[in-house]
Parts: sequence; structure tokens; C-alpha cells
Amino acid sequence: MNNFFFTSVEIPPAKEQISYQHKLMLLGSCFSENIGMKLKEAFFQVDVNPFGVLYNPLSISTSLNRLIENKGFSLSDIFEYQSLWHSFFHSSLFSDVSPEKTLYKIKTRFDASRSFLKNTDFLLLTFGTAWIYENRETKTVVSNCHKLPSQNFNRRILSIKEIVDHYTLLIDQLQHLNPSLHIIFTVSPIRHWKDGAHENNLSKSILLLSVEELQRKFDNVDYFPAYEIQLDELRDYRFYAPDMQHPSDTAINYIWEKFSDTYFSEQTKQIKQRTEHLTSLLNHRPLHPDSPQYRLFQTQIENEKEALRSEYPFLKDRI
Repeated sequence: MNNFFFTSVEIPPAKEQISYQHKLMLLGSCFSENIGMKLKEAFFQVDVNPFGVLYNPLSISTSLNRLIENKGFSLSDIFEYQSLWHSFFHSSLFSDVSPEKTLYKIKTRFDASRSFLKNTDFLLLTFGTAWIYENRETKTVVSNCHKLPSQNFNRRILSIKEIVDHYTLLIDQLQHLNPSLHIIFTVSPIRHWKDGAHENNLSKSILLLSVEELQRKFDNVDYFPAYEIQLDELRDYRFYAPDMQHPSDTAINYIWEKFSDTYFSEQTKQIKQRTEHLTSLLNHRPLHPDSPQYRLFQTQIENEKEALRSEYPFLKDRI
């Protein structure tokens, strides 16, 4: 893209670079899903949103606290609504037709992520909105309302102090659990337009100021400006999906490359290029799977896999 036609967001050098030997955990809004998928496609060691998509800072911190404290979930944590069992701490991906099935999904994911967090090198947290919904009965912040009536919840906006206080305690706990952990915050470029134009901008401002304060308090905290890249470098509506709220695939790819340039060494970027090419081969859907040409194509894929395993032994168990 010719930078003559837009203002470029200057990103300072990363405090720590990410390599293929590192483990990464991502929690937060849909943007965490986008970057997490890119990391998965490039065969990084990654765990993405073990509670499903989380939009507000308090839901993210609550989820991490439960992992740190090994505070799992039981029957008392789920409820039935419209023939499905749900958890206020999880997205609807965990909902199911029976409490046993719902709890199995929750427990399986929880146990794997708790183990992963202990050895995570980079924790990427994406704040989506400062607006929260509190369950009027339990007085707790919910991660997902699961389409229950609005009168079941109190809606309010978090303050900068609330967010900073919660994350000061959380980061101290994380450092105790894993002293080498590095934390990267982002603010999602996805606009929460249902909140209202002014309310959305107010929310994003609170999130940005909160992260700025946390950066000043902790040496292991960094910020990646995905929000600024989308709004400044990619401000044209052609860089949005049809709903005009989410970034388009082009925008996601562009921000992913900016993230790569910021956090990956040249060697890591070279490996990433190879692994992404392999993923594109694996995603190919043949018109004639029984043809000799496709069998030759499959041989090409296996050769590429073997070459990567040979050159980079740490990829052996991932490819």
C-alpha cells in the first residue's frame, strides 16, 4: 500500500520478540480471534479465547483469575434458558442441550488452558468495550447475556481506576505464577455501534487510557496499536466488512503484517512465510480428488511438511 495516501502509525520496537519457541495465549474480543487464527495458520504454539470471545476488561480479568486460582466450574455456575444450558462466564460456543455436555466443554477447555497459562511466554489481551452488564441477582459482571431479558442486568461503563486497579492485582498474580510472562494489550478496532457513536468513542478512550496507565506501572506490559492502524491508516470504509463495524479481511491481513513486523525477527518471518504457504496448500479443495494431478499435489504437501520438520525440528509436533 502506497503510504503517500495515508498517515502511517509509527510503532516503537517491541520490548521482546516472539519466536516459534514461545507459547502465546490470547483473550478478548473478536480481534483476538482474528490474530489468533493467523498465529494458528502459521503453526505457532497458541491458545485462543478458552472462554470464548470476551468483550470487556473485567470479564477477561475474571477468566484469568479463575485459571490462576484453578477455580473450575460446576452445576451451580450454569443455567437453562430456551432449551440450552449456558454459563455467564462463557460464550454460546460452550452452550449445549444438557448440563453434562456444557460442563464437559467448559472443563476440557479450562484444564488445558490452565496448564498452558503456566508456561505461556506472551499473553495478548484485547479490550473491546468498557461497557459492562452486571447480573442483578448475583451482582457479578457477565461475559455473555445469552439473550436473556435486558431487565436481568444493569448496564454501566467502567472507570479507568476500576480497570487499572483490577489489572494491577491481576498482573501481580500473573508475575508470581510466571515471572517471565510478557503482556501485550490491544484495543479492538471493532466499533460497538449499538452503544451509540459517542458512547463507543468514550468507551475506547477509557480503554486506551487504562492501558497507558498499566504500561507506566509495569515493565512487562506493551501495547500494539491495532485500533490506531484501523482508524488512521485504514480509515476508508473499503477496509470494513459489510456490517461497517468489523475490519475486512484485507484490513485484518494488513494489521497482521504490522504485528509481524513489530514482534517477529527476520528468521521468524521467514518461517512464517513458509508455514503460511503450507496452510494455503492444506486448505486447497480439489475438484477431482481421485485424479493423478491431485495425488501429485498431495505428495508436494508431504514433501513441504518434511522439509519444514527437517529444517526446524521444533515444528515436528505441530505439522
